[in-house]
Amino acid sequence: MPYTSEHSFHIPVLGVGFSVDAPVKVARYGISSVMSLVDDNLLEKLRAHYCATRGWDYEEIGSREDDARARRTTAYLNTIKRIVDEDFAALRAMSFEEDSDIHTYFRLLPDQSSLKRDYQRMSAETDATERERLQQDLRSRMIVGSLDVNIMTKVDKANHTRDGEMLPSEYNDAHASLRGFALSALNSAVVFSAGMNPRLYSYCSKFEDFYPDANGRLKKRLVIKVSDFRSALIQGKFMAKKGLWISEYRIESGLNCGGHAFATDGYLLGPILEEFLTRRDELLDAQRTLFDTAIRERSIAVDASDMHLDVTVQGGVGTAAEHDFLMRRYEVTSVGWGSPFLLVPEVMNVDPETLEKLRVARSEDLYLSEISPLGVPFNNLRGNSKDLEKEGLAAAGKPGSACVKKFLSLNTELSDKPICTASITYLKKRLALLRERHQEHTDEYRDAYAAATQKACLCEGLTVSALTVNHIDLPKLSKAVSVCPGPNLAYYSRISTLRDMVDHIYGRLNIMTDPERPYMFIKELQLYIEYYQRLIEKNVGELHDRVDTLQGKARTLLHEFHTNLVDGIAYYRGLLPDIREESEHMLERMRHELTLLEQQLMEFSPFAIPEFETSVA
Repeated sequence: MPYTSEHSFHIPVLGVGFSVDAPVKVARYGISSVMSLVDDNLLEKLRAHYCATRGWDYEEIGSREDDARARRTTAYLNTIKRIVDEDFAALRAMSFEEDSDIHTYFRLLPDQSSLKRDYQRMSAETDATERERLQQDLRSRMIVGSLDVNIMTKVDKANHTRDGEMLPSEYNDAHASLRGFALSALNSAVVFSAGMNPRLYSYCSKFEDFYPDANGRLKKRLVIKVSDFRSALIQGKFMAKKGLWISEYRIESGLNCGGHAFATDGYLLGPILEEFLTRRDELLDAQRTLFDTAIRERSIAVDASDMHLDVTVQGGVGTAAEHDFLMRRYEVTSVGWGSPFLLVPEVMNVDPETLEKLRVARSEDLYLSEISPLGVPFNNLRGNSKDLEKEGLAAAGKPGSACVKKFLSLNTELSDKPICTASITYLKKRLALLRERHQEHTDEYRDAYAAATQKACLCEGLTVSALTVNHIDLPKLSKAVSVCPGPNLAYYSRISTLRDMVDHIYGRLNIMTDPERPYMFIKELQLYIEYYQRLIEKNVGELHDRVDTLQGKARTLLHEFHTNLVDGIAYYRGLLPDIREESEHMLERMRHELTLLEQQLMEFSPFAIPEFETSVA
């Protein structure tokens, strides 16, 4: 049976520390959110903090203890569950007096919710006996939000014993996090992001909670974040062959999102959603067929036809009209609202300095950077304190960070042992090579130096804010903060409450501060055209250089990118009449913007040159 919620939105993972304890703030109101499991040190510090504030016993799990990462993860998740369970039970037991917080639970619900309508009927009821009966019925139907977790599949560093011997793969970082979740008391989902990791996926088969019980219920659900249908089909089949059911495919915009940006080859969100809509049965049937064979081999008596599959979407959604359109047109189960919640301190761990920078940020302040040691484009806030610290060290000739946590120590380019490209160790080696190749004080050296030193220590930068907000000491730890908002945050500049944000999502309030914000599909198209232009510049040099300078894979990639963008523009033109949630003024504006963006694409794309098209064909 699938997890069901009265809410039609969820809060995705935000960075490492910003949403790491979000369930404590929102789950009692029935709102689902996602916690990052990247940093077990952070989890342990927060567990100690919450045990102290609740007056509970706390026994530290030291970082050098056996299986510390998994055990810390389990202990943290069990603590969060205990907090949420207690708070939810207390909320549900409250009387319906006017100032009681139980009203908040129902007032946050979408207006079309049957539970919300029954709450309104109870509130209008004058007969005391009937009113009490209705209240008890409402309490019995309240459900807690899902306490979901996120594991970045690429952050799966191998680990070693104290003697330097490599541990088995189950002690890799992502494997240990998965084990910590699997052995926890949570009844929720793990969201896999950042691409397919076959070894990690296979490891799920070691834990019974990922398999259905006799009634077809899954204690632990598997969710995969994907950028296209083909990826979903491949990963779903891989898991189904092992008797593992993917309960949800979480589609995320490739560029109109926060955090790391995994861009598609120009394949836009609208066409991707359309393909999922038209081919969902194909995906479901393929998954069920392989799943049925696999579970029979494991002697699990479950009817595969009863297994349920959800499709959700996130990335750049900013208005109730867009939210409602996605729900109606593409039949998604839920819509993720991420970056705008960074302006809701009631929910997110954002320190005051960073919060103010986010509040006043405009489009030019939110950009796609190369600061991530993973080598993946990373959405960044210009002028954040971590970048300022990093740039100051580089300018002083002392670039790099001390690599204490080592979660992103994955590069073996200059060392047999994996190291992080933002670390002092890596940069010493890199800069030594640069000095061999270029004379210092030359433009070539300065450019190479700037490129080498742009990486930031995200292991610390993305966690510090959570410690600061919770007043946890930071001995010997930099207090500089990295933050990774999506482009959509530029259109918000108001610090909000949870209720304000939920009312905005459901169209009961408008907290957007920029009336000129482009429609989500238009904004993503703009971002992809800019990204495509940078790809051309990288591969051609000058935009209108000779077409024969493009070779091999670069030519094929750019041709496919161009074709997908052209097809995407045509798709959106055809979609406009069905966007009934928007005004005619907005639709006319979108038509105009599509024309302008198409002209922009044709002006700089080499594929608009007839001889180039002929040479590719």
